[in-house]
Amino acid sequence: MGQLIAGPFASCILGYFGAEVIKIESPGDGDPIRQWRVLQDGTSLWWRSIGRNKKCITLNLREERGREIARDLARQSDVLIENFRPGTLERWGMSPDTLKASNPDLIVARISGYGQTGPYATRPGFASVCEGIGGLRYVNGFPGEAPVRPNLSLGDSLAGLHAAFGVALAIIARERGQGDGVVVDVAIYESIFNMLEAVIPEFDGAGIIREPSGSTLTGIAPTNTYKCQDGRFVVIGANGDSIYKRLMTAMKRGDLADDPRLAYNPGRVEHQQELDAAITTWTGSLDADTVLNILEDAAVPSGPIYNAADMLTDPHFNAREMFHSVEIDGKPLKIPAITPKLDGNDGATRWPGPAVGAHNSEIYEELLGMSQETVATLRDAGVV
Repeated sequence: MGQLIAGPFASCILGYFGAEVIKIESPGDGDPIRQWRVLQDGTSLWWRSIGRNKKCITLNLREERGREIARDLARQSDVLIENFRPGTLERWGMSPDTLKASNPDLIVARISGYGQTGPYATRPGFASVCEGIGGLRYVNGFPGEAPVRPNLSLGDSLAGLHAAFGVALAIIARERGQGDGVVVDVAIYESIFNMLEAVIPEFDGAGIIREPSGSTLTGIAPTNTYKCQDGRFVVIGANGDSIYKRLMTAMKRGDLADDPRLAYNPGRVEHQQELDAAITTWTGSLDADTVLNILEDAAVPSGPIYNAADMLTDPHFNAREMFHSVEIDGKPLKIPAITPKLDGNDGATRWPGPAVGAHNSEIYEELLGMSQETVATLRDAGVV
């Protein structure tokens, strides 16, 4: 029952690894994500990925008859995923308690901006806002400048990942006999908060607020992004003591490799600007491929900055089967695989995101036992 990103990503993960997913959409245009970003023949290319393996039906949940049908589906389901504003299911007579009265084993995953409880619960919560209150935006960017947003909806995707994880935990608990189905309460801001590493204990224990640090990482050096002679950038992470010495040796900077001030991380952090200047001078004298080849030979963690074109042609991505080929109206399209890889069950893309209502007949007639005449009547009434 989710739309846009968080709920659909959670069900996309579960469907990839074998779950039968029935996606409910409003009659007409369906999920708004079908019209987001780059379109091909009127449909978002993103939809073909996030909508994969889903059996798509149309159902008007604003109509009582539509909600009755949704409750019928819930009675036959293991899991329900929704990402409406808290209180919506309750107003529709579809609260978890109501649904579990006829299906005690039902797991209900609820994704919202701020969770189902607390003073902010009823606030609308998009990823952009929740990434701010959740702490990501504060540490992301350059000192003295406006906080930077990564050009991805990380908050939504992380919430979807947490929801899929929560569903898996709930299924394990249920299978072990540790109770019936439960409510999995996922907040977008908390999914961001979960990624904050030492930010909270560092402040509470030492009064230190982690500040934005541009392309570096606070308290660890050297690790940064460096420009090469050909204008490309590389990432170098040489913050281990022995790795640092290998980097300096590869750069032919024995003076820095053997400098006692720089033997351990605290000293390197203190002299981070000096180190970054030396590394920048070295990378700026060579093209990116040469830099990376030298560092690979020296066993120094390093890599390029990839865009989509780079990924699609990279031999490692392809050896790991990170792209799946699907066909859309006779046209080939690559969409990303989903990880992790499980030995014996890597998951699969069985079909790309389908058309609106593509599975109405299968679900309404075969699963719920409705006649074609009943479905037609519901369609004429705007229910399906």
